[in-house]
Parts: sequence; structure tokens; C-alpha cells
Amino acid sequence: MTSPSSPPPGPPPAASPPPKRGGPNKGLLVGVVVIVAVVAVGAFLLGRRSGSSDSGDGTSTPLVAGGKSENEAQVEGLPEPTTADMTVPDNAAPEAFWVDVLHPAKVRDAMASNTWLRSQLSQPLGKGFVGGWAAFLGSTGEDLKGGFNGAVLDLLVGKLGNAPFRVMWFAGDARASTPAFIVPEAKESMLTAFNVLDAVAKRGTLVAKTCPGGSPTSVAEGFEVKRWLVAEQTLWAGKSADRVVLARHPVAVLQGLCMESPKLEPEDGVDVEVGLYTELLGRDSQLLGHVLGMGPLTRLQFGVEGERLVGKGIAGELKEGVTHLDTAPLSDELLKLVPEETPVLFAVQLKLPETLNTETLKAFWESGGKGPTRTRQVAVVWTPRGDSSLPQDVALVWGRQEDATSLQVLFSGGTRQVVSATVCKHVVLASSEAELSALRATCEGKKPSLLNAAGPVVAGLREPGSVVVGVNLGRMLSGLTMDGYLSEARVGRNAPMPKTVPPEIEAARRDLESLPYLGLRGTVRGDSLVPGGFGS
Repeated sequence: MTSPSSPPPGPPPAASPPPKRGGPNKGLLVGVVVIVAVVAVGAFLLGRRSGSSDSGDGTSTPLVAGGKSENEAQVEGLPEPTTADMTVPDNAAPEAFWVDVLHPAKVRDAMASNTWLRSQLSQPLGKGFVGGWAAFLGSTGEDLKGGFNGAVLDLLVGKLGNAPFRVMWFAGDARASTPAFIVPEAKESMLTAFNVLDAVAKRGTLVAKTCPGGSPTSVAEGFEVKRWLVAEQTLWAGKSADRVVLARHPVAVLQGLCMESPKLEPEDGVDVEVGLYTELLGRDSQLLGHVLGMGPLTRLQFGVEGERLVGKGIAGELKEGVTHLDTAPLSDELLKLVPEETPVLFAVQLKLPETLNTETLKAFWESGGKGPTRTRQVAVVWTPRGDSSLPQDVALVWGRQEDATSLQVLFSGGTRQVVSATVCKHVVLASSEAELSALRATCEGKKPSLLNAAGPVVAGLREPGSVVVGVNLGRMLSGLTMDGYLSEARVGRNAPMPKTVPPEIEAARRDLESLPYLGLRGTVRGDSLVPGGFGS
């Protein structure tokens, strides 16, 4: 995934924000968006299920059909397994964000029965997504001469992933930035599956005598991190008394073994949850959390309802005694201004000083939000790009026209040049004239606005909320696919922009554009956000 730059933050505090902490780059913010997109792809897949696969006997539906894989795994002539001491990082990498699958059988069986998903795996879109892992995951026990039936994917997901699990991304050490698949409270069946695959795929072992940072491991002899090799693809794996961890890099596995065991305790109706520590996701995210008065942990929640995976909302704690967020519906003036095709919308009801200028903002932040305030409806309209060299399409939409002069002063002097205008009773600060023109055309009725979106989407946007995130998955993923293709087409070449796009790219974009709209909402109640969701 190529990560575009983050959109401009909300109004910058005149007083210094919290000190910057080490962490991954701004691209991780895009990673969170993509995680939401991936989860919501499941919403689309669940919505197209051909029928329930629950047999009622506790068995799970295979995700890969039986039989030999197209690229059969070769087991002859592989090097003999070796054992060596592992070089352990000097510092532990903190947890940045993660995805918890709290009811994996419920989600997996629904997706496994989906005709659309099965057909896409044989199309360019599916093949490109799976890539070189198709041979690894599709290799069977017969291919590997192992003691199991079916495909490796069925073994991994059907056994190792048959209990709640977490996919964790760590900050800090770049070697640990690849995600770690963590199954806490590993059952006997999972440990058996681990041992079965280890017996046929192990091609090396690294022994870590300590955890990153020098703390001792939970076992005296140290953790063993195994290198599994199937069909020329490497996966690292480790286990302890209470968990199983898989990752693409051994350091990520070690981090997963050494971290405090995650407690996966689902709330009612929540089947999948994305958790993120905003202070570890870069300067922009840290500043945004400070401005909103959010606590360190924010959770995006999803649930399986019938045949669909739906947004349940945004949950999180607010800083004690801080009331920077208000509650109100998004106005029709704002919905009239935002194009219906906008990939990502982020909107907040933000309490700020009655009079907005540098001095009042400074006093406001220093006092912890005390004094007379007025609620401003603020939105970011953003088109993520799949190539960092492309210009950014982002606009800040401010709901109070009287603040126009103050905003010009607050956002002047930075490295980001913006164009501004008052459109549909909102002050707009845009990254380019083209972005500003698109919003103006929407306001004038020349382009469809969010008021023309699907009825459930419009109704959800009109519900009272404090923080709202709307993702038009079809538009976002289709655009990223096109950006990625053009980026690859021009790598290392002095070639003009292609006049035509290969039919497989157009087909992939059409399939992606049929994905739904996903909406998440958090509403202030006391010192926390109460989640709510909507979508098409």
C-alpha cells in the first residue's frame, strides 16, 4: 500500500500540543482507513452471500476447495532446518493499532459461502490481492506430505483462527511494522495444527533469549521463532503457553509473544473491532486527538447482522474534564456541498472560543477548554491517493462564515499552500483549485452531492453525532487501484500517460465500485463516545 499524505488537521492550537512521540509515519493513518476498507469489503461479501454455511455440527466451511493447487508446493531438495540465536531489538515496539476478530467462525463461514468472493479469486482482482500467497495457502496436506487434509489456509484459519484473534501492527522498530497474527488463549486443537504445519514446513529456528528491550521471556529457555517455507513463501511462527503468533518478520512474532496477552472480550453486537492509539500514529493524528480531547485509545466497531457486516460506530474515552466535542446532526448545507463520490468524509462538532483568534485559542487550550464557546461544524473531504507523487485532493470545510478571516491567519505561513472561498455558507480551504471547483460545482447542483446518496446514508449523516467518519469504499478503492496501475506503468520509464487502461484494470474497478458506503459515528455521553453506525 502506498500512503498519501494526511489531510490538513483541524485548527492548530496556539499553545504547544503534547510532545511528539516516536512512531510510524503518517501513512499509518491511511493504513487505518484501508483496514476499515478491508473490513467493509467483508460487508459487501456478506451482503452477496449465496446462503448460510452453518452445518450446526461445529464444523467450518473450507475457504479453499480441496485438490492440488495450481502451483503445487515442492518439498524435495529443501535445505535442512537450522537453529541460531536471534538478534533481539534494543527497544520494545509499542502497540499502534490492531484488528480484533471476535467471532471468527461467524465471519469466516459467511464469507466462505459467498459466490462473488469465490469467483473473484479466479479473476485479476482476486489474483492480484492474493499474489504469491496463493500457492502457499492453497497447498494441501497431500502436496506437503503432511499429516493433514485440505489446504494450508483451511488449517490456519479453521484451527488457528477458530477462536478470537488479533492482527496487530507495532510502532517503532521498522522490522516489527509488519502485522502479527495473534491467537491468545490457544486451544489444544490450535497447538496441534501448529505442530502439524511446523513438522512439514519448518526450515529454520531462531531462539530469542530475551524480549525486545532486554526483559526476560516467559520461558527460561527463550522463545523459539520458526521459519516456515511453502511454495517459496516464508512465514514466521511462534507459540507460548497462552498464544500462537504468525508474521512475515521474526521480530514481529517476538513482539507478539512478549506483549501482554490481549483480552478479547466482545461487547454485545460487536464482531470485529479496530483499535488505534492516536498518539502513536504520527504528529497529525496526535494533534487531532489533542484538539478533540480524545483519550489515547479509539475503537472502530463492526458487527455481523444477517448477511452483512455493518458499522457499529466509534467508541473511546475522552480526556477527563475535557469537553471539546458537542453533539449535532450534519447540516443539509454541508451535505449539499460535499460531492456524493467523496471517498472519505471526516466531520466533527467542535467547541471553540466564541471569538476565534490566536489569543483566544491560546487561552482556551491553556485553560482546558474553559470560557464561552461556540460549536463549529468542521469537515475534511479527502481523496486518498495510491501514489505519493500525485497531488493531494483534500479540503477543510468550516461551518461558520464569520471565522473566514481568522482561518486565513491561522493557516497562513505553512508549507502547505491552500486556496479558499466561501461556498454554500461554509468556508472552504482546499489543496487545489480543482478541489475547490469540485465543491463549488456540487453546491451549484452541477454534480451529485451527499444529499443524493442512498437513503440510509443520508439518514445516518443526519443523525446527531459528535464524530462522523464516512467511507465510500467503491470510490476509494477504485481510485487507489487506478493510481496504483498508473504508478506501476510509469516506473522507470519516460513514457506518456497511458491512453487506455487494460480491460482487467477496468473490470477490477467496476467490481470495486459496487462496494457499499460505510458510516461510523461516535456521540459524546459523559466522558466517552457512544458508538453508532450506518451505511448503504
